[in-house]
Amino acid sequence: MKKISDNDNAPRMRVPELSIQSQSVESSDEKIPVNIEPVEEPIVKEKTVTELLSLVFKKLFTSRRFIAICCWILTIVFIALTVFGLYVAQRLVMPKYQHGIVEGSMIEEYYQSGVPHEVLFLGDCEVYENISTVTLYENYGISSYIRGSAQQLTWQSYYLLEDTLRYETPDVVIFNVLALKYGEPQSESYNRMTLDGMEWSSTKWDAINASMTEGENMLDYIFPILRYHSRWSELTQTDFDCLWEKNRVTVNGYYMRADVNPEGEFPPAMPLTDYRLPEASMDYLARIAQLCRENDIELVLIKAPTLYPYWYEEWDSQVRRFANTNNIPYINYIYLRDQIGLDMTVDTYDAGLHLNVTGAEKWADYIGAYLVRNFELTDYREVPEVATIWDHDVEFYNNLRDAQLAEIEQYGELMSWGVNAIE
Repeated sequence: MKKISDNDNAPRMRVPELSIQSQSVESSDEKIPVNIEPVEEPIVKEKTVTELLSLVFKKLFTSRRFIAICCWILTIVFIALTVFGLYVAQRLVMPKYQHGIVEGSMIEEYYQSGVPHEVLFLGDCEVYENISTVTLYENYGISSYIRGSAQQLTWQSYYLLEDTLRYETPDVVIFNVLALKYGEPQSESYNRMTLDGMEWSSTKWDAINASMTEGENMLDYIFPILRYHSRWSELTQTDFDCLWEKNRVTVNGYYMRADVNPEGEFPPAMPLTDYRLPEASMDYLARIAQLCRENDIELVLIKAPTLYPYWYEEWDSQVRRFANTNNIPYINYIYLRDQIGLDMTVDTYDAGLHLNVTGAEKWADYIGAYLVRNFELTDYREVPEVATIWDHDVEFYNNLRDAQLAEIEQYGELMSWGVNAIE
């Protein structure tokens, strides 16, 4: 191949000159101006706190897990509010037993008592209307409680004793025997006055099972609103005032009446076809005795000094035989009315069925003397922390008696207690 040399006369290609405008190139000898367009940098906008929170919540609220959690929380809140609402409604419609018929408040008052009780009374109106617990304390220093209720049946007395042993162990239990004549459940209304006030436990469950009449069921006791829902149309101001807290109706179980209505003539006793005390009630009496033995409690059986309802000699003989067999004291106070000092022209408020406050104080004084003679009991007047509480009870007792006497003086009868006070 022929090499082309610089001296060759071959035609040469002409390279056109480049025209550089508005630019500069810096050489070693001089600066050539170059015009470069500026490039704008992107502006990053800072997000505000509100925008960030909005973004977070947007992501949160669209999260399936979050929605599920919210649903669960709302469900729980709804259920809680529903349960609370039903609870309030149930408390509202349940009878308050604050005026007139107050016996339904007696059982529950025991749980608010702040003192120990060495003597416990069990039974029906023959104890809770006839024995002044304040007199026992003031005269002998005996701290006692009457766990009484209207037409309290023997098995109910047994379960109330069992219930009491959940909280304390008395030294002496005194059981009034009139209820032994009943061998079967008698009345739903009386059942309710005894059982509704008990705190829930297996003991209450057993007491309900033993007491239900035909047509009653346990569910109505567990949820009383099922039984009392019809009271919506009968509600009074008392139902709202006593929704959360009731007023006291007794003094350590004693129901006071200060009015006077002398003992009258009672109808003759009706002959019975069978004078045997029912097997069911005698069986529960034996269980009361056994429970007392197991807990080193002295049991005393009594019959109140009131004459009506009748207490037949045949019944009295059976109780005395039981007492002798089991080495248990039995005192029929019907035969001791004179020794007690009762004057039934002034010591009863309902023609001899129950004692008024003067009669209750006389009988309580007689019982107290028997108790301190036969048992070693504490004189709680000498125990400051107990005496302080009892002093408040004594004050309440005296104020209650004064209020009743004032009403009797003003109206000639009680208006805020008894049948006149029924709403």
